[in-house]
Amino acid sequence: MQTQSSPDTLAAVAAVNLVKVYGTGDTAVRALDGVTVGFDRGRFTAIMGPSGSGKSTLMHCLAGLDTATSGQVLLGGSDLTRQPDKVLTKARRERIGFVFQSFNLLPQLTAAANITLPLDLAGRRPDPALYDRLVTTLGLTGRLTHLPSELSGGQQQRVALARALVARPEVIFADEPTGNLDSRSGAEVLSLLRDSARDLGQTIVMVTHDPGAAAYAHRVVLLADGRLAGEIHSPDIAAVTDALQSLAAAR
Repeated sequence: MQTQSSPDTLAAVAAVNLVKVYGTGDTAVRALDGVTVGFDRGRFTAIMGPSGSGKSTLMHCLAGLDTATSGQVLLGGSDLTRQPDKVLTKARRERIGFVFQSFNLLPQLTAAANITLPLDLAGRRPDPALYDRLVTTLGLTGRLTHLPSELSGGQQQRVALARALVARPEVIFADEPTGNLDSRSGAEVLSLLRDSARDLGQTIVMVTHDPGAAAYAHRVVLLADGRLAGEIHSPDIAAVTDALQSLAAAR
């Protein structure tokens, strides 16, 4: 297990001395305490740590969904912490993709319409070759006219993944993306996230509590008490489990 104190120059997104405090005075909670870490282009990274370690807060700040108290969030070299809401909204729509545990599909839209929704809102058309490749790779060819209620959980998550990938965002954030899936569907989604980093050059940042899910990533970043606690390269389940147990024992 190694530690990292400065973001790599290849980072697609990075935190620099990031601090996030909730509340004030005696009730203040320091969810992030000076975190500096980068996430490389074309790599799949999992963020892990004990409950309350700050992993979800870090992802939300990196994705522009939450505002840091101090420090910087750099997206492709642009400092998101210095941008007005209008610019942040545009960045989330055009430069960032999201895959959530709850899928977040619009129930009244077909699978096809859900996939292209972010592009439609931005007034853009999907790249036909990429769209066809995603639909085929994700096994959605025969499901495009179906509503979410007519799809299994795994199929809904694949639609959500296609929606995140089709706009070619710089970074995709995945928040417990397999939490509502059975083991087979979860493995399929994790394999597709890994393949999208390799084949499409996507940067994937995933928060998970599952060592099995983290083992699909190229790297695991560990947090404890709002601080960077180390990282594991080419992780396997045993290495991740041991690291998490060590962090829990040290609390």
